[in-house]
Amino acid sequence: MLTSDEVSKALLRYARALADTHTSDVVSIPVLEEGGSQGSAHFLIGPASQLYSTPVAEPIVEIDDPELVEELQRRTSRLQPSVAEWPDMMHDDDVGYGEDDF
Repeated sequence: MLTSDEVSKALLRYARALADTHTSDVVSIPVLEEGGSQGSAHFLIGPASQLYSTPVAEPIVEIDDPELVEELQRRTSRLQPSVAEWPDMMHDDDVGYGEDDF
């Protein structure tokens, strides 16, 4: 399933904050489904979540949801008010893996 970079980053940050606080939540995000239609994916995220994100090589229609990203950022901030925010642009170096790890 595909979603926008911003939604993906916000979901991963929120999942990390939930894991750090040993809590969980259900989140729905916009996705591009097989065949190109838009839909929603529902995630139960928390301490046992195993999510991953990987960029795609081909350009796709971005499914952005600024309101959802803002809401996930608010929820993350409530759980981790003293944690610095991730930079706007994440690179492979930022998450601890490189091209040879795939």
